[in-house]
Amino acid sequence: MAPYHPPTGGRGDKLRLDFNENTIGCSEKVTQFLVEHLVENDLAVYPEYNEARKELAAYFKVGENEFALTNGTDEAIQVLINTYVDDDDEVLILKPAYAMYKFYAEVAGAQVREIAYRPGTLAFPLQELLGAIQPTTKAILISNPNNPTGTGVDLDGVVRILKRAPHAAVLIDEAYYEFSGVTALGMLKDYPNLFVSRTFSKVYGMAALRIGCLFTQAANVEWLRKAQSPYSVNSLAVLAARAAIRDPQFIERYVGEVLAARELLYVGLEKLNIPYIKSQGNFVLTQMGDRAIEIRDGLRERGVLVRDRSYEIAGCVRITVGTRPQMRILLKELEDLWRKK
Repeated sequence: MAPYHPPTGGRGDKLRLDFNENTIGCSEKVTQFLVEHLVENDLAVYPEYNEARKELAAYFKVGENEFALTNGTDEAIQVLINTYVDDDDEVLILKPAYAMYKFYAEVAGAQVREIAYRPGTLAFPLQELLGAIQPTTKAILISNPNNPTGTGVDLDGVVRILKRAPHAAVLIDEAYYEFSGVTALGMLKDYPNLFVSRTFSKVYGMAALRIGCLFTQAANVEWLRKAQSPYSVNSLAVLAARAAIRDPQFIERYVGEVLAARELLYVGLEKLNIPYIKSQGNFVLTQMGDRAIEIRDGLRERGVLVRDRSYEIAGCVRITVGTRPQMRILLKELEDLWRKK
């Protein structure tokens, strides 16, 4: 296995368009709630999740016994794999995709099969995935919409996958749901092999706190808890999640701004004749050819961070979409670099 070392150092003073984070930070209500509710003695006590479980269940419209709190989406993936996958079991993932799907499957000793997104369009390879499912498939891990392509699968496609693989745990990772509006959460009661993950790391602006949820039928949750540490989510993260869901207006405003900024980015890329893939997330995959590394490094020198993905798709650079003013800064620097051929 190759270790996963994300380039997270030295980012604090730059325009962070490299990790699909919220680019303005979390709601002020989150930090206020932490200050008001955290006292010294609380840090000496192990986390308690009852209140958070009630509030989150009501917010996501699920039962209190139909989800597990997780240490970000990463732990959701890990716990699912540890629960349902043994040595040499088959796991299907897509390519390119979030690196931790393959990482945790390999740690578990699984046989990983990768199905490529369709060349050129990078559209979701539904028929190819359906054809790859076998009786021996134990887990299927899907990001919807996908990182880094920005493309996704509709709910009809999700249903076809679930029906083709009733013997496998099917994870629909909805880290970018708020930007796409497509969710499988409403299907939990109909499909016992369905698992849906959500995170507070993206639109909620709480990546540093590491908290998410893994939703599934109650019987599955009982199995998941056997493979999960009882205190993997810390008390600060739990308090922050409770505060975050109490400010839906913040999320609505930020999502609206990102969608407008994404259109602005499209227009700017088209003016520069830089090809891109239309995205359902808060990021856009651009095709910069043999200049990908040059552009990434040039933007970094100008205080703007973007993510090279040419190691997965030749010549591609992923740009996180923030606010419209932030996109104007990016486009100004990008234009200057791009025209210096």
